[in-house]
Amino acid sequence: MIKTAPELIAAWTEMWNSYDLDQVERLFLPDDRLTYLSSERQGVIRGYEAIVAHHQGFGFVAGGKASENRLWLSGLVYAGFDQATVVAGTWHFQRGSGPEQRGPVTFVCGRQSGAYRFWHLNFGNYPA
Repeated sequence: MIKTAPELIAAWTEMWNSYDLDQVERLFLPDDRLTYLSSERQGVIRGYEAIVAHHQGFGFVAGGKASENRLWLSGLVYAGFDQATVVAGTWHFQRGSGPEQRGPVTFVCGRQSGAYRFWHLNFGNYPA
């Protein structure tokens, strides 16, 4: 069980770098209130099943897989509230030895039944 927002952010980064689709269930709110604004697609992605499909589109698979791609975060700022924490910073992504992509990110991490999960994510892109 993930008990803090920093633990959730670390687990999400690990999920991305391992492409482990099984971790989506552990990290994201498992219902239709979950929302996600992607830097890769227009519009709001809404609901757990849509989030699973979105990650499958990035190549995530059950159990994960090896990849040359790397994702990391920088400049994180945490703002805690009663049942949620808002985390803002910059995401960085590199495909193999290709150029680094980056942009702003906001995570809304909520506590439900004692465990932290993502309630909302918002990604943007900085110009190359």
